[in-house]
Amino acid sequence: MEGDAGSGDARRALGHLVEAVLGSRGEANAVFDILAFLQSEDQEEIQEAVHACSRLFGALLARGELFVGQLPSEEMVLTGSRGANRKYKMWMRHRYHSCCNRLGELLAHSSFQVKELALSTLMKFVQLEGEHPLEKPKWEGNYLFPHQLFMLVVGGLLSPEEDRSLLLSQFREYLEHDDIRYHTMQAASDTVARAVGMQHPGVPLTFWNNAFMLLSSVSLPHQEGTLSSFYVKHTGECWGTWGTSTPAAPLQEHRKAFQQMWLRFLKHQLPLRVCKKVLVIMHDSILPHLAQPSLMIDFLTRAYDIGGAISLLALNGLFILIHKHNLEYPDFYRKLYGLLDPSVFHVKYRARFFHLADLFLSSSHLPAYLVAAFAKRLARLALTAPPEALLMVLPFICNLLRRHPACRVLMHRPRGPELDADPYDPAEEDPAQSRALESSLWELQALQQHYYPEVSKAASAINQALSVPEVSIAPLLEVTAFEIFERDLKKKGPGSVPLEFIPARGLLGRREDLCAQHFTLS
Repeated sequence: MEGDAGSGDARRALGHLVEAVLGSRGEANAVFDILAFLQSEDQEEIQEAVHACSRLFGALLARGELFVGQLPSEEMVLTGSRGANRKYKMWMRHRYHSCCNRLGELLAHSSFQVKELALSTLMKFVQLEGEHPLEKPKWEGNYLFPHQLFMLVVGGLLSPEEDRSLLLSQFREYLEHDDIRYHTMQAASDTVARAVGMQHPGVPLTFWNNAFMLLSSVSLPHQEGTLSSFYVKHTGECWGTWGTSTPAAPLQEHRKAFQQMWLRFLKHQLPLRVCKKVLVIMHDSILPHLAQPSLMIDFLTRAYDIGGAISLLALNGLFILIHKHNLEYPDFYRKLYGLLDPSVFHVKYRARFFHLADLFLSSSHLPAYLVAAFAKRLARLALTAPPEALLMVLPFICNLLRRHPACRVLMHRPRGPELDADPYDPAEEDPAQSRALESSLWELQALQQHYYPEVSKAASAINQALSVPEVSIAPLLEVTAFEIFERDLKKKGPGSVPLEFIPARGLLGRREDLCAQHFTLS
C-alpha cells in the first residue's frame, strides 16, 4: 500500500510539473525536477517519470518549441546575444537531449518493464522527430529521419555486457515498418563497426549474439513493389534519402542495404557459435534477399574450409551458389569427401548433410572413381554406425550404384582380394587416389549379419538385382534411435508360443514323471 501511495504521489507531482512547464515558460526550470525523477532508485517512480517526459517533450515537439537547426553548446546558448524565444528553444532542446540520453541508459535497467517503457518512449520520439524534424532540410520537401536518436536506440539494443534478446524481440514489431527496417540496417552496420573498433583485444560474445539477433530479425519482402508502410509519417516523396525518386526502386535500395549490413557483419572474426547461427539461416533468410548473392562466396568457402559442423552447415549456401549462381569450386568434392568421418552420423545436422550430399552426387556426369570412393567410404563408416543411421546410409549407397552402373562392379567381384589385402586406402584424402574402384563392398555383406533385423534386411538389397527406381531417403533422414525403439515396442508379437506338446497336470507333473517319483507335496 505504501508503494501504491508513493507511486500515486509521484504521478500527481509529475503531472503538476508537466502542466506548469507546458503552461508557462516561466516555469521552465521545473523540467529539472522531472528529469531528476529519472535518476530515482524506485522502479515505479522511474516509470512515472518516463511517462511524464513522454508527455512533456511529445507536446513540445508537436508545438514546435524545440530549436530547429545546428544546436550550439549550452554555454554558447547562455552567453550569446540571442533573443529570449530562441534561447528558450535551444535550452529546452538540450533538456530533451538529456532526457533521451537517460532513456538510452534505462535500456540497461535491471527491470524489464523499465527497459520496455524506455524503448517505446524513444521510438515515440523517433516518430515525432520525423514528423517535426529538428534539423533543417537541404531542400523543401526533403524527408529527414532522426538518425542520431535512432542510433541511440540501436546502440542500446546491441549491448556488449547484457543479453538483450527479450528487448530485441519487442523491437521486432517496429521492423514491420519499411522506414524503420531500412534505417535499422544502416544503424546496425555502423554500430557493429564502431564496437569492433573500440573493443580491444576482442568483442564479447554477448555483443555478437545481440547483433546476430537484430540482423536476423530483418526480413525483406519477396515481392517487388512500392514500400508503403512507414512508422514515421511524412508528406511528399521520401525516396530522395534512398537515392532515387522512382516508386519501384526502394526495394532494390533495401536489398543493397541488407547486403551491406551482412557483408560488414561477416567480415569480422565471428565466434564459432555465432558463425553456426549465421550458416543455419544463410540459405533461406539471407541469400534470397541479397542484391548480389555471389558476394557471399568468400565467407562460405572460408567456413567450408574450417571443417566439422561448420563445413556441414556451409554446404547449404554453397549448394545455392553452385547451382544458381555458377560458383566454381575446384576442390569441392574432395572437401565433401573429407567430411565423411564417424562423427557425421552423430552431429545435429546429419539430415541436412546427407540431403545435400545426395543432391551433389545425383549428377550422372560424375566420374565412376569419385562415386565409388564415396560409396566405399560410406560402407566402411557403416561398420560402426548406429542403426538409425544405417537405415538411411544403406539405401544411400544403393542409390549411388543405381545412378552409376559402372560402379556396380563393387557388388560383383567374385575374385576380389582378401579382406586383409583390400586395395582401398581409407586414409587417402583424395578420392581419385583412394583406389575404391578396385575394391568391393564387402562391408555390406558383413552388415547382413547385423543384430538389428531392419539393417540386415536393408544390407541384403545387394543380393538381388537393384531396382531401376531409386529409393527415397527423405523419410529416413530424420529417423532417431527413440523412434526405432518406439516402433519396435508397438509391433505385435506372435500368438501364444507352444512350449510343451504334452500338457502338464499338477504342480509336479504326472505320477510317472521323474519329478513326481522323487518329490511329494506334504
